[in-house]
Amino acid sequence: MATDLDRLFSTAAAAASAFRDSVGALSAAPEAGFDEILARFETPVPEQGTKPEAVLSELLEKASDGLMKSTHPRFFGWVIGASHPAGVAADFMVSAWGQNAAFHSPTPAAAAIEQVAEGWLLDLLDLPRTASVGFVTCATVANAVALSAARSRVLANVGWDVEADGLFGAPPVRVLIGEDAHSSLFSSLQMIGFGARRVETLATDAQGRIKPAALEAALKAGEGPMVLILGAGQINTGDFDPFADLIPQAKAKGAWVHVDGAFGLWARATPTHWHLTEGVEQADSWATDGHKYLQVPYDCGFAIVADRAAHLKAMTQWASYLPTMSGGERVPSAFVPELSRRARGIPVWATIKALGRDGIADLVSRTATLSQRMAARLAAEPGISVLNTVVLNQVSVAFGTGNEARALTEQVIAAVQAEGTCFAGGSLWHDRWVMRISVSSQLTRAADIDRSADAIIAAWRAVQRG
Repeated sequence: MATDLDRLFSTAAAAASAFRDSVGALSAAPEAGFDEILARFETPVPEQGTKPEAVLSELLEKASDGLMKSTHPRFFGWVIGASHPAGVAADFMVSAWGQNAAFHSPTPAAAAIEQVAEGWLLDLLDLPRTASVGFVTCATVANAVALSAARSRVLANVGWDVEADGLFGAPPVRVLIGEDAHSSLFSSLQMIGFGARRVETLATDAQGRIKPAALEAALKAGEGPMVLILGAGQINTGDFDPFADLIPQAKAKGAWVHVDGAFGLWARATPTHWHLTEGVEQADSWATDGHKYLQVPYDCGFAIVADRAAHLKAMTQWASYLPTMSGGERVPSAFVPELSRRARGIPVWATIKALGRDGIADLVSRTATLSQRMAARLAAEPGISVLNTVVLNQVSVAFGTGNEARALTEQVIAAVQAEGTCFAGGSLWHDRWVMRISVSSQLTRAADIDRSADAIIAAWRAVQRG
């Protein structure tokens, strides 16, 4: 006989399955906007409780048409993975098990699985196998964690203990970063006390890559503790800093080199695109996401640090009520800011297990090929310009020329989103407003690219007709 719990969980599973089965036939964009959804949910605090089945029913009824279809095969709005079914199922279990994956002894299964996932990630990304991995929420936090380790090490090298004494009176740390770095990096730097005005930006080329001569000049301009931040996968072009040229320069001056590889670091997982990251393994730390190319459900990011001791020093916390560490175990919370945290390693393990090395390599290679297909289709249409060399999964497109180009591009983006065949968003790239198309879903196929290109071209033609 079915219990209340059986019915509740069965209803949730059936609704999840129905959504995923039908998502490709739905509009890629939400049908209802924020104000409409807010009006449905905005009520006073309930005075009495409601049965869980009724709560779930209300949630499904009121929220469904306000969902962004991120798992849609023609979703290109941002670099978002399609949440692999194996990872989703494992994530269901993470929620049901209710594990706080902070320590190895209270939650041995969660800690053990995370340790295995750590090793698999380092292997897949071909990074130092002795590096440590912090399983965090996203690349923004991963950057902050890795840069905290950088801050700890470069200041320790000049005799300053930042964990004990803070930044008050500390020797200044030079932070060098490309002028086309992602905005989230500045958020990460602010979190760890490195303000935006203290950052030194380096000139970049048309693809957003740091120019080696710009770094050379900056390195000659000053000494002392220094951190260089490089990029694997520029957000508008998908391109990569020339690691083999830049990292040895910085290391010769004693700098810590960190790489923001939110999605681009996964180029290392396939032989067809590994060359884009040549030399990146010489860096000191790296940040990447699991919920982008790896297709792990939200939220999942990885802070990877070659200097395990610096990583631990920057993050470790302890209190008398917490389990005692005997010294040999890998403690999940020792590599992240959170003490209370989800067992993120479980859906990571499940997704890698389901895809395998070959499946991950094929995913990265295939989406890169599909991105080039999209660029070629759009560039062949008069009045459409592809502004970047497509090296991975990003395509930046402008419509029209001259003073009207921004308005025309915005109109095309709005028309495409309203029509619903696919979803793409806008971005500012080198003073031009573009439609940015990010191909990163395991579900996208050539037919999806062609159907989407047809819809974008049709929208552009309609905009021209007025």
